[in-house]
This record gives sequence, C-alpha cells and structure tokens, in this order.
Amino acid sequence: MFNIYVLRSKRNKKRYIGYTSKDVQIRLHEHNRGDCCWTSNNGPFELVYADEFTNAKEAREMEIFLKSGQGRQCLDELSI
Repeated sequence: MFNIYVLRSKRNKKRYIGYTSKDVQIRLHEHNRGDCCWTSNNGPFELVYADEFTNAKEAREMEIFLKSGQGRQCLDELSI
C-alpha cells in the first residue's frame, strides 16, 4: 500500500505534504524525530490528513496534485 499524508507544524502552522510506502504513523514519528531536512526545522508535527492507495502511481499523482495551487486551495477549503 502507498500513502499520501499532510502534516501541520505545531510551531508555525505550515503544511507538509508527503508520499510513502510506510505506515503514516511511523513516517510522522520520523518527521518529528528530525530525520528530514525541511521538517527538522519546522516540527513538531501533527497528522491532519492521510489517504491510502493500492499503487504508487496513483499516490504520487495525488501528492503532486495536493502540492499544486489547486490542491492547496482544496486543502484550505477543507481546513486541512
């Protein structure tokens, strides 16, 4: 399974959108531990959205969409 997820920084309220084949709770823990460059400077984070896909291509396409202007607007409208 493949997951897309949206994290929100508890420090500055910025969003991080990611894609992984790992469990999203494990990935959240990695981000909060500071294992990633951008997230190490903006954490701690909370998970605000996640979705699961059966194949990598669909998950990656959704991640790209959510990072686009239209995708960010959609997340704003959903208060995510």
